[in-house]
Amino acid sequence: MAMTKQIAMKAAAALESKKGMAVRLLEVTEVTTLADYFLICTGTSNTHVKTLCDYVEQVVEENGEKLLHREGHRSGTWVLLDFGSLVVHVFTEEARAFYDLERLWNDATPIALDTAEGND
Repeated sequence: MAMTKQIAMKAAAALESKKGMAVRLLEVTEVTTLADYFLICTGTSNTHVKTLCDYVEQVVEENGEKLLHREGHRSGTWVLLDFGSLVVHVFTEEARAFYDLERLWNDATPIALDTAEGND
């Protein structure tokens, strides 16, 4: 499971590097069997959401995890990327507020992200 966390952290860093907003990593192993981690992020537009998804997919696959399922890519307001043990949710601001996954999964354990990494 440590390898999954390491990949989840790299995915979070990838989203932050492309200016993803309000990046949150939740460990959900105690509350669901769907995945070990949920990574949630906001993009500023449908184009930004697509860019974030394409980049995080590339980074996760470079680290040995294959994308199992992608949902919502055409609408661009909420895209779900399922890597098995890691599920990435990228929203527009309005969609994120509407679905409010952090409230839905409030029993999950938030993982601190080192947002200062790479910033001088």
